[in-house]
Amino acid sequence: MSISLILNNLTNPTLLFFLLGIIASSIKSDLEIPAPTVKFISLYLLFSIGFKGGQELQHSNFSAEIIYSILFGLLIATLIPIYCFYILKRQLSISNAAAIAACYGSVSAITFVSAVSFLETQSLHSDGHMIAVMALMEFPAIVVGVMLIRKFDQSEETTTSISKVVKHAFSNASVIMILGSLIIGMISDSKQAEGIKPFTTDIFKGFLAIFLLEMGMVTAKRFKTFIDSGIGIMIFALVVPLINGIVVAYTSQFITDSIANRFIFSILAASASYIAVPAAMRFAAPNADPGLYIPMALGFTFPLNITIGMPIYYYIISF
Repeated sequence: MSISLILNNLTNPTLLFFLLGIIASSIKSDLEIPAPTVKFISLYLLFSIGFKGGQELQHSNFSAEIIYSILFGLLIATLIPIYCFYILKRQLSISNAAAIAACYGSVSAITFVSAVSFLETQSLHSDGHMIAVMALMEFPAIVVGVMLIRKFDQSEETTTSISKVVKHAFSNASVIMILGSLIIGMISDSKQAEGIKPFTTDIFKGFLAIFLLEMGMVTAKRFKTFIDSGIGIMIFALVVPLINGIVVAYTSQFITDSIANRFIFSILAASASYIAVPAAMRFAAPNADPGLYIPMALGFTFPLNITIGMPIYYYIISF
């Protein structure tokens, strides 16, 4: 793999702001981004990606590849939490193992956004239907996680139905925004959509940089609280995502010939949810410890993917 690919990624301004956030938190700087601002930026990023994807779908012909892509995404989101659970339950409680497995079977919307930015530096663009694939991959892992808890943990309360858990996850702000924006983009008039293009496109990377600055500060704080969890959990958070991403980077060639789409599949398989799934798990598995699975996803897996993970997956696909 060319070292220049990694260096180009590491010198990407958006990623450098992520590193700045880590440094600021490490030296206990009083740098702070107000919570309402962070929430607005995160919703904006999801809106921008969803709307642009909807516009692309509006001009795309419905094909068998779209169906295969959706099915492939659902398969990934179902299989990953199953094998992750059997690895984790050897050293963790059933509830914690299932919650972590669900996080790693689901996806990170912000990692997806970062992957889109990475593709733009390579002058590549994924198809609009990959946004729908990302949104649909949220739910299978949640369902699998709840079913595993019901099967293996008799001490966990299981009165909550799976349908209620999925409904709770579906009503999550990030899911509503990405799916809603996708649909609006599909039905919006193209000429009128040009009127908001400066907002949806021109300022996107600037907002992403500020959001990753905040993610860097949060990562540093979560990382410190996670150190005492044990080396095995740390290894899992670093190795398993790489394996997932590499395997999907190879197998996705049987679904699509698009380098950009294959790359998105890889990053979705390698990412871990730290928003939608944790919210659902708190509702469905109250005995699971958020102080364990959120730092794993955000403090280890997220930085891994946006620094060296993406260049590795891209190299495998392009080789």
